[in-house]
Amino acid sequence: MLSGTPWKAEAIVRLFLGLVVCVYGGSLSILAMHFHSLPGKSGFRFYAILIATFGLLGAALVLLRKKWTLDNFLRRMAGSLVCLYAAFCFGLWLQKFSGPPAPSVAQMIISALSFQGAALILVAYFLHEHQTGWVEAFGFSTRWPRALLLGFILACLFLPVGWGLQLGTAVSLEWVAKRLPQLGLQPQEQQAVQTLQMAMTFASRLALGVVTIILAPIAEEILFRGVLYRWIRQAGFPRLALWGTALLFAAVHLNLISFIPLALLAVGLALLYERTGNLLAPITAHALFNALNFAILYSFQQTWSKTP
Repeated sequence: MLSGTPWKAEAIVRLFLGLVVCVYGGSLSILAMHFHSLPGKSGFRFYAILIATFGLLGAALVLLRKKWTLDNFLRRMAGSLVCLYAAFCFGLWLQKFSGPPAPSVAQMIISALSFQGAALILVAYFLHEHQTGWVEAFGFSTRWPRALLLGFILACLFLPVGWGLQLGTAVSLEWVAKRLPQLGLQPQEQQAVQTLQMAMTFASRLALGVVTIILAPIAEEILFRGVLYRWIRQAGFPRLALWGTALLFAAVHLNLISFIPLALLAVGLALLYERTGNLLAPITAHALFNALNFAILYSFQQTWSKTP
């Protein structure tokens, strides 16, 4: 059973709006990096719009970090949304100058820092606002050896299930794509898998490993299970908390092939958190699941690269 300080609804809203701002800022950084690599481009107008866009995102973050009360709620919410929507419009303008960037290791690292990295910083402010710490908020000291063991067991049990579901989903999507081409379904590997295949140096593989095995599991479990799942459950909607956060977790990975396996994994992680009351359990399961996948994909990549 989960316990702890009830999360404030307006703090949840500000946390996730702040995360949207940071993620969009990361996408703008990727766009700027791509534009800089293009030959023969005049950059004055692009960088002027880029600076203005970052200014709008900064203003939105400032408004989101200020304390909201009943008196200023509508004013600050409206100000934050105006800045955010204006930044989105400027971002669409910027894309006309450079076009979409191609996937790369640097792009994935920037995306991870702007999402998972920013999430940890924003959650620190979130916990400070609730006058609680990491250990108390997420039960890190509650029977932690048992939590680690159960997380290890869940990851090992789910790995073959996840691979089987992913393979079945890929085959099903290919079957549908052949018979209903008008749907435009194009089954693709996750961007993380594609990026790993492009990572040719030890440094790039190490960076991807740190992001995949350490940063992503910690940040995503804190966000989806520690904050969002717990908040919805405390509000009296346990089924919505379980399935809603599971579907959202799968959706943010933006991949049809892995949607069902990730959704079921998220259900298992939430139930594990519920059973142990310690977020270390789902963090361990998530990290080990990612580590095993990373190791298997890396081994396959090494084998394929040696095949004549």
